[in-house]
Amino acid sequence: MTNTERSEGADRIELLRTFVRVVEAGSFSAVAAQTGTTQPTISRRLKALEKEFGLPLLHRSTHALHLTADGERCLDRARELLAAWDALRADVRGGGGGDEVEGVLRVVVPHAFGQDYFVRVLAGFLQANPKVHVEWMLHDDRSMHDYISAGIDCAIQIGEVRALGVVAIKLSEVPRVAAAAPELLVGRSIPQTPADMQTLPWLALHTFYRDEIELRHESSGDVERVRFRPRFSTDSLYALRSAALRGLGVCVGSSWLLERDIAAGRLLRVAPQWQAAPLPLYLIHPYARYYPARLRRFVDAIRAAMPRAIERVDDCDNGARMAATD
Repeated sequence: MTNTERSEGADRIELLRTFVRVVEAGSFSAVAAQTGTTQPTISRRLKALEKEFGLPLLHRSTHALHLTADGERCLDRARELLAAWDALRADVRGGGGGDEVEGVLRVVVPHAFGQDYFVRVLAGFLQANPKVHVEWMLHDDRSMHDYISAGIDCAIQIGEVRALGVVAIKLSEVPRVAAAAPELLVGRSIPQTPADMQTLPWLALHTFYRDEIELRHESSGDVERVRFRPRFSTDSLYALRSAALRGLGVCVGSSWLLERDIAAGRLLRVAPQWQAAPLPLYLIHPYARYYPARLRRFVDAIRAAMPRAIERVDDCDNGARMAATD
C-alpha cells in the first residue's frame, strides 16, 4: 500500500467524522471551533465527502443545515462505521485493554445527580483516562430517541426505561423518604401513618409523582395511597428540597439528598416507618454492533462505583474508592 493510499483511507475516515460532527453541532462554525480549524476547511471536507459519494448529503441555507434523504441514510452508517473503526483502533492499540483510550464521550445525566454525585466517579474515570474528553450534559428528559439523534453515547436515567432499541444496565436503586420542615408541624405531632399526612400541604416532584403516591410499611409490607393537591410542583429535586426546607409542604425525595437535612434537624422524617418505592437507576446507551473503548471503559467505571442502594451522599465516594483499588 502506498503512502497516498494510506492517506486517502485516513482522509475518508476523517471526512465521515466531520460530516457526523456537522450534523450533531448544526453548523460548520461550531465544528471548526470544536476541532481547532476553520469554517472553510470544514466546508471543503464536506464537499469532498459529497464528491466521493457523488450526491449531496446536506441542504444548506443561511440559517440552518438539513440532511437530504441520502444524508440521513449516510448518517446512520457513518456512525456505525466510525464506532467500529474506533473500537478496532482501541483494541489493536490496547492489546489487553490496558493502554489509554481517547476521544470524546457525550453523557446525559439527571440534574440532581449530575451536578455533584456522579462527577465524583467521572473525576476518577478522567484521571485514569487522560486522553478522553467528556461532554457532560444535565437533562431530566428520559427520551433516548432524542439522545441518539443528538449523538449522545450514553445516559444515566432514574426510573424505568421505556425506550426501545437501547441497552439498559441497572446500576443501583434510590430509596425515597417523606420529610417536612419543623415549622410545618408546629402545634402538631409528627405524622406516623399515611392517613396522618392527608391534612398537610404537599409538594410534588412531577417527574415521579403528581397528586398521589403509594407508601409501603417497611415491616408489614402494607401499602397505602396518599392523595393530595400539591401547592408546589416541580421537576427539580433540588427545588423540591428547597421548598420543603422553607416549610411549604411535605415532600417525598431521594434519601441521599435529604439525609443531611434530617440529621441536622432542618427536616423531619414523617411517617418514618413508611417509604415510597425506591427508584431504579440505569445507564442506557443505543444498541450497536461495536462500542468505542471509551464507552466500554466508562460503563465499567460507573458499574464498579455504584452501591446497591444510594442512601447517603458519600455512598458514591465509597464505591469509587473501592473501584479504584480493584
